[in-house]
Amino acid sequence: MAESVTIARPYAEALFRVAKESGNLAKWSECVTQLGQLAGNPEVRAAIGNPNVAATQLVDLFRSACGTAVEAELSNFVQLLSKNDRLALLPEIAGLYESYKQAEEGLKQAEIISAFPIDASQVNALVPQLEAVFNTRLETSVTVDPTLIGGIKVVVGDQMLDASVRGKLDAMATALNH
Repeated sequence: MAESVTIARPYAEALFRVAKESGNLAKWSECVTQLGQLAGNPEVRAAIGNPNVAATQLVDLFRSACGTAVEAELSNFVQLLSKNDRLALLPEIAGLYESYKQAEEGLKQAEIISAFPIDASQVNALVPQLEAVFNTRLETSVTVDPTLIGGIKVVVGDQMLDASVRGKLDAMATALNH
């Protein structure tokens, strides 16, 4: 996994630079996401690795995924990926592109891990507090992990805020053992 992300990074950076220069990050994001989803489809993934499928057929398939949204540059990009046998990297490229876009917009992904299900109103009340703690705008996703016992854990990039009962118990156990 890490190797494919390493290989995908220069492509994603180049694509992001072109999209930024065009001034239309959102439209490019939509198209790159569609390309990534298409490349992630098991049938398409099998076709990418199949030597009996012509490269031109694959390029045409991917070009048709976005229509005429950002036609020339994206078409050239898909052609380049095909030429370098990198079409299978489109899901990683799409993920990296999205992270660059969010960084440009001052937005970060936050994963809220809760011991119990929380509803949208609770998340909406929590987000401003978390944005103050992490000093950035946040786009959140919520997962439930009953092993936390109570409370929440929030992960933003490489930062973590652990306000869970499990985290407090682990910290207490560490303190008692030392």
